[in-house]
Amino acid sequence: MDQHSSSMVRMEVKKLLSLILILVIMGRGGAQLTENFYSRSCPNVETIVRQAVFKKFNQTFVTAQATLRLFFHDCFVLGCDASIMIFSPNGDAEKDAPDNLSLAGDGFDTVIKAKEAVEAQCPGIVSCADILALATRDVIVVTGGPSFSVELGRRDGLVSKASDVAGNLPEPSFDLAQLVAIFAKNNLTQREMITLSGAHTIGVSHCSRFSNRLYNFSASDPVDPSLNSTYAQQLKQECPRDVDPSIVVPMDPQTPVTFDNLYYQDLVEGKGMFTSDEVLFTNPSSRQTVVDFASSPTSFTSAFILAIRKLGRVGVKTGNEGEIRRDCSAFNS
Repeated sequence: MDQHSSSMVRMEVKKLLSLILILVIMGRGGAQLTENFYSRSCPNVETIVRQAVFKKFNQTFVTAQATLRLFFHDCFVLGCDASIMIFSPNGDAEKDAPDNLSLAGDGFDTVIKAKEAVEAQCPGIVSCADILALATRDVIVVTGGPSFSVELGRRDGLVSKASDVAGNLPEPSFDLAQLVAIFAKNNLTQREMITLSGAHTIGVSHCSRFSNRLYNFSASDPVDPSLNSTYAQQLKQECPRDVDPSIVVPMDPQTPVTFDNLYYQDLVEGKGMFTSDEVLFTNPSSRQTVVDFASSPTSFTSAFILAIRKLGRVGVKTGNEGEIRRDCSAFNS
């Protein structure tokens, strides 16, 4: 064999090895998400989902915060695979875990209605995981936040267990180190954690999640001294000791239904509802990021787009992994 022929053989072998590697990666679910994944199979999917989301939002504004929170809780447990959507008659699915019991039904309903609309035009094509990702972008937009392209191609997971949730979601009492650690489990940096915490700008919380800061913070200080005193009194009025457990309070007291950077301004003023919110400003290592976002809406929205797109890649199932559910609340078999 002459030198030219030998070189050609080596090139063909390299191409073959590269192809095999790609196929192996795809078989493991490592295929890349793409923005045009459904361009041929369901070209109108984004319009269909957007219309369903806007219709639901016009019925109840809770749709926005409920859907956004649902996306976070889904991605942090087993990845962004719509495992949070599964209903179990035995009460042992992911949604039944104690940390998920406070998830508002409007978020689930938004995805279910959008899935029904998509199935009517593109049956068996679009995953519930992708519909949840699209709906999350749309609720951000409908509340005044930035629009951005959503990467698609996720498959729906085949596992949903309540036992997988504990220790995988941030708690209201977390300090900075605990927050950094739990986000790092999903390959998210401290800055990205602070950025994604900005989703609380349209969030709400049950009083029980932060009442310890109002009534029994410590033996010497019943009220958490890091709370703005005026804000603490406001929260006490909204959350008296014997408050109805179904009552919820906006996490951004200034613009509770608008996606903006005022959440960070609240933190600077001592108006973070959770300890895990306020610590972002009181801890020196995270304070400057909070100050930057508080003073620049553009800096926040630019960072948020990058961070939530990265969140949407966490633990995704692609290629031959998972399935495309017909019903978001049930596995196909």
